[in-house]
Amino acid sequence: MKKQFLTTALLSTMVLNYVAPISTVFAQDTDSKISAVESKISNLNSQQAAAQAQVNAIQSSVDKIKAEQGRLTAENEKLQAESEALFAEIQVLSENIVARNEALSAQARSAQTEGTAVNYINTVLDSSSIADAVSRVTAMTEIISANNQMLEQQEADKAAIEKKQKANQEAINTIATNQKKLADDEQALNTQQAELEVAKLNLAAELSTAEGEKKSLLEQKAAAEAAAAKAAAEEAAYRAAQQAQAQALQASAAGARPTVLSGVNTVTNAGDTSGASAATLSDSTVPAANTATPTNTAKVTYSAANTYPVGQCTWGAKALAPWVGNYWGNAAQWPASAQAAGYSVGTTPVVGAVAVWPYDGGGYGHVAVVTAVQSATNIQVSESNYAGSQSISNYRGWFNPTAGTWGGGTVLYIYP
Repeated sequence: MKKQFLTTALLSTMVLNYVAPISTVFAQDTDSKISAVESKISNLNSQQAAAQAQVNAIQSSVDKIKAEQGRLTAENEKLQAESEALFAEIQVLSENIVARNEALSAQARSAQTEGTAVNYINTVLDSSSIADAVSRVTAMTEIISANNQMLEQQEADKAAIEKKQKANQEAINTIATNQKKLADDEQALNTQQAELEVAKLNLAAELSTAEGEKKSLLEQKAAAEAAAAKAAAEEAAYRAAQQAQAQALQASAAGARPTVLSGVNTVTNAGDTSGASAATLSDSTVPAANTATPTNTAKVTYSAANTYPVGQCTWGAKALAPWVGNYWGNAAQWPASAQAAGYSVGTTPVVGAVAVWPYDGGGYGHVAVVTAVQSATNIQVSESNYAGSQSISNYRGWFNPTAGTWGGGTVLYIYP
């Protein structure tokens, strides 16, 4: 019995000696696993926070770009309305100036041919009495005063039209600048949105616990990263192309050579690649009867500075013909602006004249400089912004200017 008790006691002591280390090892292993899990959770939370911060930053950038696009679009709509209103006022002022020019010219011709000053003196001398003479002098004074008022109003209208033309051109130029900014922002927006998609998928992958789903999300992430890289490359190519185009346009403007009329109007083949032979036009081709502005009206002279949007047809025409006004507006507005400045407008093509298609270009019109003439239906021009090409060149060779698609082929010419 005693021996059995001793055996049992010894066995119990051995079991206890083994159980204590095993329990200690198990507790330590569990704590280690818990610590590892907590570390993993902490690291995952940190990664999730970083991914969410990236998403928030890119989303904020996207929102700013979209807001800027909305602002620029609204500004363009406002400026377009202002430009249209200004041109309506310019049109009225132009008509008034042209009408007064005609009246003043008629009075000047009358004074030269009929001796108006002598007639005024005879009128006074033929008076039947002093009262009659005073009455006649008063009437003549009122006529002279009316003429002076007409001259003063003419100068006021000329000053007003110049101010409105400048404001109109500034609106047109701002619209062109905004349209360029919208195109640039569109490219940047595509890149930002592609990067946003990457960030969102990265966040979704970090939040995923299922290995299969995570694998699928990582594959989508890789595809999105490839799309983002492609969008970034396309944006870089777009900006490089814009820079190259700007350099090419500056080069074409620097190399532009305007045609100057003197004596006989000789047809030139500047820039012609068609191989057609040149012809010579006599002075009888210069229009006189069909001009809308009196030929003796003093013309406004302008600086050679080019104030029109680079690459537009108006910019190309100004580069080729420096005598053109600096703030004549869109192409369709040029005839009225030119007439108000004293330039003749007609329907006969002449080398060096500016050809205007008022119904071309989606309602904005189109202009070019005439470089060669064989007939009213066979000319050559140099121009920019034709068929998608913004540099200055002879794109059409010999062609019929009245066979246009817009407005039944209506074409006018502004003469230097």
